[in-house]
Amino acid sequence: MKSPKMNAFVDPALGNNASANIHEVFMEARLTPDGEPVQEGLVWRVFSPVSGDDGKLPLLASAEGGSADFQLAPGDYYVNVTFGRAGATKKLTVAPTGDTEQQVLVLDAGGVVLNGIAGSDSRIPPEKMSFSIYSSDVQDDGERGLVVANVRPNTIVRLNTGTYHIVSEYGNVNSVVRANIQVEAGKLTEATLQHRAAQVSLKLVSDEGGEAIADTAWSVLTSAGDSVSESVSAFPTLVLAEGEYVAIARNKERIYQRNFTVEAGRNIDVELLLDKHQMRKQDVSFAEDL
Repeated sequence: MKSPKMNAFVDPALGNNASANIHEVFMEARLTPDGEPVQEGLVWRVFSPVSGDDGKLPLLASAEGGSADFQLAPGDYYVNVTFGRAGATKKLTVAPTGDTEQQVLVLDAGGVVLNGIAGSDSRIPPEKMSFSIYSSDVQDDGERGLVVANVRPNTIVRLNTGTYHIVSEYGNVNSVVRANIQVEAGKLTEATLQHRAAQVSLKLVSDEGGEAIADTAWSVLTSAGDSVSESVSAFPTLVLAEGEYVAIARNKERIYQRNFTVEAGRNIDVELLLDKHQMRKQDVSFAEDL
């Protein structure tokens, strides 16, 4: 699909006859040198090679879609094309004779689709996880450059060829997984990251299986005593990495606590009894897998 022809840029120095010397320049982009032209999703920009007063190259024309035709006066330009997060730039010279060749920009790009599971094969609901994509190189400050944040599962992200560092977050507490992924030109890479975590629901109740008591403040600690979550809710639900934890409930100046274990890929309900004298060792019942 061709984009509409753009208005020509005419350098005022060329005089009034410049408009008679406008040439059509056809441009297309490919993922690889021998690949087919990309038919949609491209953004084209044509810049002047001379910086403006703000130090930036002035944008002269743009188009979106697939291949594009630009009407340009003779002279030098920079042409940039982007495809998602992938892009390429080249210098273009439009000859006065009008015999400028068709321009082909090679993006040297591919794509990646990210997903996640909990445990061995439990699907994680897409709304409960996200990914961030970073460059693989570590900068002088010890950080990696962020390429794109908050990528949802099953989303195609177009990237230039190379190695990327992926950070996957399941929930918002302590389940974080990292991996390096190679993106190859012209290919779609599908990667599934495994979280050793599960969803936990907490309740303070008068009787086993009873209704959750409102106005309860909750703290969740690791077995070493480090705090991982604080909330005020009758029935908080959170995602925790597998391990040993302590749930502490505060209600009407009374404190209740219970140890529990998180196993990867299984949801659990953890109940604390309102009367601490009734508290006894209980089996944590597993809900259905995620």
